[in-house]
Amino acid sequence: MPTPADDRRIMLVALFGAMLLSFAPLLYIRSDTSPVTGAFFRMLYALPILIFLVWYLNRDDPRGIRNRALAFSAGLLLAIDFVGYHSAIDYIGSGIATLIGNSQVVIVTLVSWWMFGERPNRMIVFALPMVMLGLILISGIWDDEPYGDDPIKGVVGGIVAAIFYSSFLILYRFSNRIQAPSVNLQLDATAGAAMGLLIAGIMPLSRLDIEPIDFSFTWPGHGWIILLAASCQVIGWIAITYALPRLPAAHTSFAILLQPVLTILWGVIILSENPSIQQIGGMSLIFAAIIAVTMFGTAQTTSNESG
Repeated sequence: MPTPADDRRIMLVALFGAMLLSFAPLLYIRSDTSPVTGAFFRMLYALPILIFLVWYLNRDDPRGIRNRALAFSAGLLLAIDFVGYHSAIDYIGSGIATLIGNSQVVIVTLVSWWMFGERPNRMIVFALPMVMLGLILISGIWDDEPYGDDPIKGVVGGIVAAIFYSSFLILYRFSNRIQAPSVNLQLDATAGAAMGLLIAGIMPLSRLDIEPIDFSFTWPGHGWIILLAASCQVIGWIAITYALPRLPAAHTSFAILLQPVLTILWGVIILSENPSIQQIGGMSLIFAAIIAVTMFGTAQTTSNESG
């Protein structure tokens, strides 16, 4: 049974991981790369670090081939998430893109209800229309001067990111029911994401306005991606993967909410992002829906479903 001191220590690990992840959009923007290029090299540069950590730590991994394949497959879904997320950052800014992506908590709650019988409370009924109205406001349809190069494409990219991030989290969770070492799990998922991004980056996707991977090495662009890979993709994700399953639900909710809040803050302070009043209203609605589902939308397993 974890002691209060253990909970505090694990909570600090979760908050540290969330803080690191909040800098990921900023580092991506600094790299000045296309969405697929930045995402692919983010994964590629993380792989040797993760391989070294798995070898150095040499922890027992009780997973079989099936569960490792599921973690790898989760990474393939994460690849599509990153294409949508990085595209949304380019079109609408880091803060709004991150907030739309984090609306995945609503999708995860609904899918967990459908797949695992984890019935949510009535809060989800109020959250869904709030998110939908928030997305409409952020898209700038009724706005004379919305923030972003193309807010509508940014919203579409953010929705794609939210859908596939939700799919990744569900499969990632399912692949780790026996709580394998965090580093090993992260290595499998990162390898899957790198493979998925490589495939996406060499396919002709010009109709979707997605540039192929640029394999040329540029400096300091790739320096920012290396920093992104080491800090966010390795340390940040390992911290989150380790801490969240071991925390009480209320602490988990706070740690999850910290990352988008900090990303919005960095966007305003460091990147001088300046959403319109209407877009701020849309962001507020989405954030309120995320808080409602994360803090109060506790799921309960239905009696007629097997675990």
